[in-house]
Amino acid sequence: MSLNKKSWKVLAVSLTAALSFSMLAACSNKSDDKAVATYKGGTITEKEFNLDTRVMKFLSPEQAQYLEIDMFKESILKQEVAFEYLADKATDEAKKAAEKEADTQIGSIKTALGDKYKSTLKEQDLSESDLRSYMQRVLTVYQDMLLKLTDEQVKTHYETNKADYSVATLRHVLVGLTDSAGKERTDADALKRAQEVKAKLDGGADFAAVAKEYSDDTGTKETGGEYKDKALGEYVAEFKAAAHSLPLNTISEPVKTTFGYHIIKVEARKDTTFDTLTADQLKAVKNAAASASLETFLEKNLDSLEIKINLPKSSPAADTPAATPAPAAGSDTPAATDAPASTEAAK
Repeated sequence: MSLNKKSWKVLAVSLTAALSFSMLAACSNKSDDKAVATYKGGTITEKEFNLDTRVMKFLSPEQAQYLEIDMFKESILKQEVAFEYLADKATDEAKKAAEKEADTQIGSIKTALGDKYKSTLKEQDLSESDLRSYMQRVLTVYQDMLLKLTDEQVKTHYETNKADYSVATLRHVLVGLTDSAGKERTDADALKRAQEVKAKLDGGADFAAVAKEYSDDTGTKETGGEYKDKALGEYVAEFKAAAHSLPLNTISEPVKTTFGYHIIKVEARKDTTFDTLTADQLKAVKNAAASASLETFLEKNLDSLEIKINLPKSSPAADTPAATPAPAAGSDTPAATDAPASTEAAK
């Protein structure tokens, strides 16, 4: 994924998907540690911030390089202030729900990492208790937002994002900016190859066979490029828009995303109405609405917390942003998160 113009949004997206922030402020001895942030009603210390940063690297290693950039670190710290402030004001019901959900999330992480779970924690000098505390805090805020949603807010969010809840079965061929052997392609080369794919399909070639030959999406290559009965909201924006508007059984023009160029054919698509949402779909709408409420707070209410930052400066080399990060390993799909088979920590 590409770095958003608002640097905090990269963190917000990855950590809303991971649903994780710390609760360290309530239990640490701040008198022995330098404050790196003060705000209306509290402080965050350097020790707390460093520990939180290590947890972020554990949960989102593809963003680790940005944790060394001063501007980005400041944005992260401001978010931490917001989460600490909001967690302190959350209801007991939200806190209990967060504790239960944290157990579920840690179980998912253990399953995903398997035998590497303990060693990966150790690499970041973390304990499971550190991870649990981090998760409970953001989950407390998230659950509080969820519990406070009104029926009208949920319905409004659905109507605004209706396309996200359409379900489609489709096939695609991804021509990536990096090939299956790890060799980089220029944009022009990727587009030329995508046009070659389209020409073959327009000429009557079997889509599944072409996908097996050409696609760089390792998650669907061997199944003929198929995504079956998947909500369109799970794809990146450009792919979602194309999949929602493309006439059925039509071969698309090349669709460019951060992953490369896609040739898409939608085989079936079912739009929804609010009153026909399944229980799982309604839950997804509520989760998205709660996340939107949190994002709104981060966008509009940080100034009201009177935050003052006192972070030590990074070295000049560390403070120079690298090129836009490539998708994380295993994320060579148009999905907005990971490939469908991957374990997501926050569904």
